[in-house]
Amino acid sequence: MESSGHSDGSFKIPNIRFTKLFINGEFVDAVSGNTFETIDPRTGETITRVAEGDKEDIDLAVKAARDAFDNGEWPRMSGYERGRMIMKYADLVEENIEELAALDAIDAGMLFRTGKTANIHLCSHLLRYYAGAADKIHGETLKMSGEFQGYTLREPIGVVGHIIPWNFPSGMFFIKAAPALAAGCTMIVKPAEQTPLSALFCAHLAKLAGIPDGVINVVNGFGPKAGAAISSHMDIDKVSFTGSTEVGRLVMQAAAQSNLKVVSLELGGKSPVIIFDDADVDMAVDGEMCIAGSRVYVQEGIYDRFVQKAAEKAKAWVVGDPFDPLTLQGPQADKKQFDKILSYIEHGKREGATLLTGGKACSEKGYYIEPTIFTDVKEDMLIVKDEIFGPVMSLMKFKTVEEAIKRANSTRYGLAAGIVTNNLNTVNRVSRSIRAGIIWVNCYLVLSGDFPFGGYKMSGFGKDMGMQALEKYLHVKSVVTPIYHSPWL
Repeated sequence: MESSGHSDGSFKIPNIRFTKLFINGEFVDAVSGNTFETIDPRTGETITRVAEGDKEDIDLAVKAARDAFDNGEWPRMSGYERGRMIMKYADLVEENIEELAALDAIDAGMLFRTGKTANIHLCSHLLRYYAGAADKIHGETLKMSGEFQGYTLREPIGVVGHIIPWNFPSGMFFIKAAPALAAGCTMIVKPAEQTPLSALFCAHLAKLAGIPDGVINVVNGFGPKAGAAISSHMDIDKVSFTGSTEVGRLVMQAAAQSNLKVVSLELGGKSPVIIFDDADVDMAVDGEMCIAGSRVYVQEGIYDRFVQKAAEKAKAWVVGDPFDPLTLQGPQADKKQFDKILSYIEHGKREGATLLTGGKACSEKGYYIEPTIFTDVKEDMLIVKDEIFGPVMSLMKFKTVEEAIKRANSTRYGLAAGIVTNNLNTVNRVSRSIRAGIIWVNCYLVLSGDFPFGGYKMSGFGKDMGMQALEKYLHVKSVVTPIYHSPWL
């Protein structure tokens, strides 16, 4: 593992302009006046303090969103007009691409280069994709038995609560907000307490785009207070949550015990990557290092070569400041996640796995961890069963296609899987046999606005992105009218 030691001097990190809550079109202090620190994972030092919202602030945001939905212009605007405004929003995101990428770098440790070239472009792509869908929300005409005519209306579901995670701050904001906006919904967004800065900036851009007051509200805060208030609120019609399976259970429970609001969950994963003997070993190793696949099954014919090349690649992997253009891996998002990853590494060693490379923190300050690879791993070890969400790879050997499928499916999760092979028959068989919501073949983590993303089993239900996501924010209403004296039915 190599370390980069400098930032990209050609870009000046922006001043933090927005630290309050965004409610009804204005930046306001929390009712309590409380604030909390947001930390730079590069150094472990405080970036700034942001307003800490709780139940009272959620109540105010819901009141604004409810009024904007029940009495405002947004859901009554034509889809064409909503689409035009969302397109303007996309333009503003692109005009501010460097600032958004920088905020995600200093708040979440995401690579600045990747933010500029990929992540923020996905945000504007999502907005444009759903802007184009806003005027194509159509019902159906029904041929009913008897002298009746039926048709369906697809109506916005109402006020939505979005609870988003720290791993992809700007992207998750628009993955949730863009389809809800197109549908005509109003919303409250609670960003992760680790990464509130880009969400507040996105709220500012919404105001500049002309999105009416109350349509988008952003309340920073912690899960047990602000998140719980969203999940249990009697005047929120739907909650969309991305995060851990454990918290997903709490969201469902709160929704059931309150007003039975609609819930969609994108939860944890322990996604397998299966690499077959006919794969190009160099390409497979490069791909695995880039995605840090945590559960990697390699067929026995290339296993030893793969292990050797993976170790060489890991030792040359550049970990460092996310603003350094040479960096390939930045810091973990916060101290809690940093400690969790190191704890899992210790579990792996105690349970008998062989530490091939890495295994330690790699900086005196900040939350940097060496790329870590384990071999001699068994299916019952915690590093194989639990979602770690960090640079920890478990390499396992398999013999047959049947064995690979069985072991890939031996998990409580079902978010995604990867297949690396040149054999089309193998691709068809394995992709249909793995119980997961996403299968990547000879690629990984490829995302697009029209690509439905979501899992099976304890990885949740409901899709983000694609037209399936738009459906989450729409009710279907059936209307029946009689037909009198018609010459045909």
